[in-house]
Amino acid sequence: MKILCVSDIEMPQLHNAVNLRRQYSDIDIIISCGDLSPGYLDFITSITSVPMFYVRGNHDEAYDHEPPGGINLHQQVVEYGGITMAGLEGSIRYNKGRIQYTQSQMQRMVLGLAPAVLWHRWVRKRGIDLFVTHSPPKDIHDGSDVAHRGFSSFLVFMRWFQPRYMLHGHVHTWDRRKTVRTEFESTCVMNINPFTILELDPV
Repeated sequence: MKILCVSDIEMPQLHNAVNLRRQYSDIDIIISCGDLSPGYLDFITSITSVPMFYVRGNHDEAYDHEPPGGINLHQQVVEYGGITMAGLEGSIRYNKGRIQYTQSQMQRMVLGLAPAVLWHRWVRKRGIDLFVTHSPPKDIHDGSDVAHRGFSSFLVFMRWFQPRYMLHGHVHTWDRRKTVRTEFESTCVMNINPFTILELDPV
């Protein structure tokens, strides 16, 4: 499965229908890690004609009134094309934004997601292939400023459920020297900002 992963920054080459058809005609799904306008996501999905799965970023409050055309992965386990995905939205709380959470709030959401993951593992005999978030885990690709600190409970999720990949955005990668791919136990953590192609074989 070939996946176009996007987050945070609207790229001119993905706003171009001719380029999308030429460069990305073979993608199977789109995954958004947040902080992108519904119009941008809808344009990409309409041109590529593939399903889109997403989590909201901390700036995506407009989704309450105008959600993009896709499946919201937040606090859900979803299977598509032999790939199992789970998602958690938002960033660390740093002001009064509604899609921001404290460490303890996110810990409760991780615990709340656990029964669905365990059910899927027991009944469907499948683990998690993609753990999709907006924010990074604590001390992996996160920032030193308050707004870009990662969630410690994401480390717990990876230890417990061993997803093959964790995909996140939130931290911009203008400096190409930044590390954007890190192995954590059994999981490859990827900062996909602003866009990345991931090829993943169903197990």
